[in-house]
Amino acid sequence: MKLMPLLMVAAATGVHAGAPSKDRIYLSQTPLVMRLSKDEFRIAFGLNSEHCAASGCHGRIRYRVHWKTEDGATHSDVKEVSYAIAAHSGRSIAVDRQYFDTGEAQHTTEVVAVTVDEITCQSGERLQSL
Repeated sequence: MKLMPLLMVAAATGVHAGAPSKDRIYLSQTPLVMRLSKDEFRIAFGLNSEHCAASGCHGRIRYRVHWKTEDGATHSDVKEVSYAIAAHSGRSIAVDRQYFDTGEAQHTTEVVAVTVDEITCQSGERLQSL
């Protein structure tokens, strides 16, 4: 098995890590972008919420990724990833796997920025179906 080095890049975000609030979800830091191959990335979001500590919560993160190809052409995609914060925790992490390319792994692409548009939240732990 060939191991690829992991390149970690902190990206800009529209939802800032900041002081906790009892009625909202907030990012604990800017999203972390990890390169896995020429065009494959993992994007990790650290989440905190004081109001989720008692009963847990779940929701979705809608975010935009700005990326460019080897020839300098820029692109922007809107993505979503779900998250869950367990009861008595108050924090979690959500990781999304994405490919950004115009030709199915034919080019090396670069993630320029990640901006978070919205984080939804519903009280209670998410029910998992089998």
